[in-house]
Amino acid sequence: MTAEITAKPKITDREDIAKRLLRGSAKASYDPLIEIDWDAPVDPDMWGIRPERISLYGTHLWDQLTEAQQKELSRLEVASIATIGIWFETILMQMLVRHAYHNDPTTQHVQYAYTEIADECRHTVMFAKMVEKLGWHTHRLDPVAFHLGRLFKTIAHGPLIFAGALFVEEVLDQIQREAIPDEQILPLVRSVARIHVVEEARHMRYAREEFARDWQNRGPIDKAYSKIVLGLITYYSATRLINPKVYEQVGLDPKEAYKVAKKNPHWIETKTWAARKVVATLNTGEAITGLGKYFWKKAGLLG
Repeated sequence: MTAEITAKPKITDREDIAKRLLRGSAKASYDPLIEIDWDAPVDPDMWGIRPERISLYGTHLWDQLTEAQQKELSRLEVASIATIGIWFETILMQMLVRHAYHNDPTTQHVQYAYTEIADECRHTVMFAKMVEKLGWHTHRLDPVAFHLGRLFKTIAHGPLIFAGALFVEEVLDQIQREAIPDEQILPLVRSVARIHVVEEARHMRYAREEFARDWQNRGPIDKAYSKIVLGLITYYSATRLINPKVYEQVGLDPKEAYKVAKKNPHWIETKTWAARKVVATLNTGEAITGLGKYFWKKAGLLG
């Protein structure tokens, strides 16, 4: 077994870390409705994401597209990813409210949970406005993913709440951190990324420590169940990042393009790259093993 898997994370005092996170929120929180120029036009000659991160990059279908279509697809894929962000952040807010409901609101730990909920409310509005500006419309998820999300927000306990949050937040964070300094990417996308990266850094710190603190106290049956549920959630999140309708909007057959993207080694590598930090974090508690690991790998998250 590798050192990466056996190394134990350092866990700070729950109230101390919450106090520091609350202080950070007071110093660096943003209102996207004010901070972002929503009236600025979207330049069709700019990318929404780096070309090599697009799901069809390097395939024969990619070569069939004109550069204008490739750039449009990049903007649509960013918008599609943002809709999954909205889906999961809506689930997360409900789980955090439940978490707070069962704990003492006078503690700084719970007060930070409420602060994170407020952040996520602003983020969902920000993502929704960006989706609209990028020329995309949100589409309801397929019934399996939609109802799995409803079930997950209802039954998830501590480690599942925070492991699920870490997965979605880390994946978005990696893509956005790469976009921020890249001048070929739309200013709108970069502005959204800057705000999200700053505020999600605090959310991820909160989630990492809460996951590690709770996970170590769970028994073997609880852990086995959690690994399977987490595997299912990561699978359905990762495989729905790109809605096939984005391909149709640039003139491709959505069924064919979806199949090509699913097998595209460049896209699989991108998902593995984006998930690498959360995989390392969860591996410290051996939370990706057994049947749960099968779903992570099937989703292209482990290479």
